[in-house]
Amino acid sequence: MHVTMLKCKLHQARVTHTELDYEGSCAIDSDLLDAAGIHEYEQIHIYNIANGERFTTYAIRGEAGSRMISMNGAAAHKVNHGDRIIICAYSQVPQEEVADHHPTLVYCDENNDITHRRTAVPLQVA
Repeated sequence: MHVTMLKCKLHQARVTHTELDYEGSCAIDSDLLDAAGIHEYEQIHIYNIANGERFTTYAIRGEAGSRMISMNGAAAHKVNHGDRIIICAYSQVPQEEVADHHPTLVYCDENNDITHRRTAVPLQVA
């Protein structure tokens, strides 16, 4: 049996572009893709912190160093320029490896510069 686990995420990235008429769904700065471990054309889930929208699309490479997060085509209707979003990718992990699984968590500031990285979500307390 396999369990679907969080593989990686870009946390609190900012949408820099929305392009209704551009082919491809979500262009992400190549440096950010590589930092998180997201592959070009990999399925990603977008969670919009600003409006609660949640949708699935795929990643395409954006210009390295540009810090772009561009929602294209139909995805452009789900976000606005400047919205904070979480971009996640998931993987299938064999049951016997679940306890040792650690996702790659990349945290971004308002300019999509990486502020820090983790391999676990901090414990939530009441």
